[in-house]
Amino acid sequence: MNGTISVNRGFEMKKTGLELFLSPVFLSLILFFSSTVIFAGETDSASFHPQIEGTIRAKYEYNTSLNASRFQVRNARFSVNGNFNSLVSYKTEIDLSDEGQTKMLDAYIRLQPQKWFTFTIGQQKIPFSTDNLRPPHLLYFANRSFIGKQLTALRDVGTTLSFVNNKTLPFEFITGLYNGEGLYNQKIWQTSFSYAFRLVLHPFENLHFSLNHNSIRPEEMRMNLYDLGGILQLKNWHLETELFYKTYQQNFFPTTKGFFVFSSYDIYLHNKESIKIIRPLIRYDSMTDNNKGYKSENGSYESDDMARSRITGGITLCLDKPFLNDIRLNYEQYFYKKGIQNNDNKFVVEFVLRF
Repeated sequence: MNGTISVNRGFEMKKTGLELFLSPVFLSLILFFSSTVIFAGETDSASFHPQIEGTIRAKYEYNTSLNASRFQVRNARFSVNGNFNSLVSYKTEIDLSDEGQTKMLDAYIRLQPQKWFTFTIGQQKIPFSTDNLRPPHLLYFANRSFIGKQLTALRDVGTTLSFVNNKTLPFEFITGLYNGEGLYNQKIWQTSFSYAFRLVLHPFENLHFSLNHNSIRPEEMRMNLYDLGGILQLKNWHLETELFYKTYQQNFFPTTKGFFVFSSYDIYLHNKESIKIIRPLIRYDSMTDNNKGYKSENGSYESDDMARSRITGGITLCLDKPFLNDIRLNYEQYFYKKGIQNNDNKFVVEFVLRF
């Protein structure tokens, strides 16, 4: 077959040297940790306490461009997680209303033979982009950045390794191997996996940097995603930014770029019983034309998410009440290329419940 491998999608692909190396390495680790679990001993019944958690985000939006309104349940997530013993933990999470759709999000088993090392296998988020990895109840804005939603929003089935160092230069290194088919095509045999790397550096307690890479091939075209992020915490100030860069195999589609920068300031109200923090915040984010790896009806790669930029400003009320965490008040002003009609400007009022 001259170095090519036939796959069930009806095309041929070449395995990269990295993939040829990673596949047996990850298989060996799976076998090793499987044996570790077998000989780990009995379940510690005292530590086996399943924990139920959930997040509900309900919001009202007024579109100033269309003079129209709508109510929406953005998330209704419920999860069960816990520990079988000191080595093995698990998590399952479902979203009963992701903008009206039900989705199974997480279903994985995690092994931690050492404090500095974890091994996760199952359905999970791919380690890429801080904004992408941030759970809904910890978001700063009602809507994620373009990087966190349109350009990434990655979940898949596979295995992830995490290494943590808390000594001289604290860092976390995460890498994984995944099917590359998303959440719902798990029965397809793979000859070319998706893989990801994430390095988080903590040179100072209030300063964090992240370097991210993800290589994915939804169909015939492999795409390489790169992301650089930074977070600076100065007393009540929070400053955060990310830069995104995406290339396409054989330049089938022009390079996609994106970035965001935002700032927030926490005003503590010590004498108030209901509102704990008032948090004004502002963000600017932008993206160029994007393709998600699929051909259009005419057989070519075209933009399925057009270039645009946005300014988001608002106030978050952090409540000192059980379960009801935040009330987010945002306004989003969009900017498109000349000649493209803008129908997206809107006010958003969102209530966030976490338990």
